[in-house]
Amino acid sequence: MGTSIVRHDPAARLAAFNRVSTDSVDDAADAVGRIFCPHRLAPEHRTSADFFALHNSAVFGGFSVNYVAYGGSVLIDPGCLERFFLLQIPVRGSARVQTAARDIAATPGASASLLSPTIPTRMTWQGNCAQLILLVDRRVLEQRAAALSGRPVSAVEFEPAVDLSSRGGQALQSQILEFVDLAERLGPQRPLSPMAAANMRETLLGALLHGQHHSASEAIERFGGRAEALPQPLRRAREFLYAHAAEPLDLTQLADTAGTGIRALQLGFQRHFGTSISEMLRDIRLAHLNVRLAAASPDESITDIAFELGFTHLSRMASAYRAKFGEKPSATLRGMN
Repeated sequence: MGTSIVRHDPAARLAAFNRVSTDSVDDAADAVGRIFCPHRLAPEHRTSADFFALHNSAVFGGFSVNYVAYGGSVLIDPGCLERFFLLQIPVRGSARVQTAARDIAATPGASASLLSPTIPTRMTWQGNCAQLILLVDRRVLEQRAAALSGRPVSAVEFEPAVDLSSRGGQALQSQILEFVDLAERLGPQRPLSPMAAANMRETLLGALLHGQHHSASEAIERFGGRAEALPQPLRRAREFLYAHAAEPLDLTQLADTAGTGIRALQLGFQRHFGTSISEMLRDIRLAHLNVRLAAASPDESITDIAFELGFTHLSRMASAYRAKFGEKPSATLRGMN
C-alpha cells in the first residue's frame, strides 16, 4: 500500500489485502473497475487536489468483503452492476446513492445502501468517504432465494435503503464486521476452508434475504409459512418433511405426524404454502443439494450426494435442478471451487 495513501487513511480496514492505492483518477477507475465492474469515476470538483483511492479486498467463495475509500468528493456511475449485489456501509463521510426510483443518503451508523444488479445506480461519495462493502455473486444469492421461495431462479431486487438501526440492518452490519475481523485475523495467506466459507455464505445469505425487503420476500414468507399464523398440523408436517427429506414420502405417516387427514393436509399445503406436499419435498431436497454442492470439494461425487438426499432418478434430479437454479449441478460444484 502506498505510503502517501496510508497517511490519508491510517485507519483503513483489511490493510493486508490491498488491491488499489493511487492518487490518479484514471488509474483508480481502471483498477477498481477490474475488481468490481467498469464505471465512470470523476472528482466532483475538477481542480480537486485531495483525490485518492484505496481498495482493500478479501475474497471468499461467492462473496468478498472490501474496504473502499476516496479522497474529497467523487462521482461514481456504474450503471447496472449485472453480476453482483453490493451492500455498502459507510464508516466515514457520506454517500448519496441514486437508483432508478430512489435517492438515498447513506451515513455512518444510520443508513447504508444495497444495490441490485438489474437496477441502474449513480453515486456521490462525499467528505473523504470510506465504506465497508460486501459483494455477493448474483448467481449465489438468486439461487438461495429460489431455494427459500419454492420458485425457479429469477432476478431479485432489494429495497436499496438499509436502516442500520433496524434489527435486520444491525444483523447485516454485524455480519460484515465479523467477516472483516476474521479476514484480518487469517491474513491473505490463510484462506478459509470450503466448509467454513460455505457456513459464512449461508449465514450471510440468510441475513440478506430475511433481513432486508426484496422482490422475493413475499414468496419466501409464504413458502416458509411465515406470512400468516400457521396451523399446528401444517407446522408439524413441514418440520417432518425437513427432518426426513432424504426418505421416501409416506402421506399416511405424514398425516399421522401432523394429526390430521391426508386431504386436509393437501389442501392446507396449497392454501398456506402455495404448493403441493410432493413439490415442497422436492424443493427441500433441491435446496439441500444446492447447499451441499456449494460446500463440496471438486472431487466429491454428485451422484453420491444426490442419493444421500433421497434422489433416486438422477436424470430427473438434474432436470429439476437446472429448471430451478438455472444451471447443471456440476456447474454449481465447479463454481464454488
